[in-house]
Amino acid sequence: MKSFEELFDELSLKAVDRPVGSETVKWLDSGVHGIGKKIVEEAAEVWMAAEHEGNERTAEEISQLIYHLQVMMIALGIKIEDLNKSL
Repeated sequence: MKSFEELFDELSLKAVDRPVGSETVKWLDSGVHGIGKKIVEEAAEVWMAAEHEGNERTAEEISQLIYHLQVMMIALGIKIEDLNKSL
């Protein structure tokens, strides 16, 4: 288990180191359009899980959505501090 910040740090490191076979690198290489499509898909899955699959499954889907949102942040150079300004 990791925190929001720990995940962001891990993904940021992968963006720099670009390990072979990394899903994060794959998504970053797909660009804003590819990441955005995945965010929309994951958001729909959160909604459907919340409607039909219970809290445990919904939490899993939310964690996947957060992952892809963080990938988008990294792709755009948005830092956690930038996000915090809008919360």
